[in-house]
Amino acid sequence: MTPDETAASYDLLAERIANVPRTYGIAQHERAIAFARDKRRALDVGCGSSGRIVELLEKHGFVVEGLDVSRRMVELARQRHPAVPFHHADICEWKLPGKFDLISAWDSIWHVPLARHEGVLRRLMEGLNPGGVLIFSMGGLDEPAEKRDAAMGPELYYSTLGTPATLDLIRRSGCICRHLEYDQHPETHVCVIAQRA
Repeated sequence: MTPDETAASYDLLAERIANVPRTYGIAQHERAIAFARDKRRALDVGCGSSGRIVELLEKHGFVVEGLDVSRRMVELARQRHPAVPFHHADICEWKLPGKFDLISAWDSIWHVPLARHEGVLRRLMEGLNPGGVLIFSMGGLDEPAEKRDAAMGPELYYSTLGTPATLDLIRRSGCICRHLEYDQHPETHVCVIAQRA
């Protein structure tokens, strides 16, 4: 699937995702925030429409920006948080507007085409200030893989570099893995927290 096709699928899901449980992913983000050296500027990649991560980051003192490939997600996010800058763009092409102390890519970059996955993940880590933290979720497989499914209704595409390749990329990108957790075991949903050295 192309990013435009992913955007179209998420346009159909935007209202449902606006009502995702407010606690989903929050404990993992609290852990990531605790690692961040500074709490000035944050970016929520694949921010969606619920606003729960934006609200958590603001509560901790971050000035937050959001990014989503889905136009409808961005519309709903802006309604909920009119003072927050939200960008409608594809993370594969979007140029980060500076450096951040925390970047969240929760349940988002696993939709990036496998051939572009490494480049996107590397660019997010390069977008961190020293001591900055990247939290993201991925498929915790042993090898690179990609799949499509319609478990949420509209068809969606997923990819992963696999756990060993992701850990190697974190190291090669000048970051340190601070936390890796199969947080929905026995599902292969993995939370990773990486910090710029």
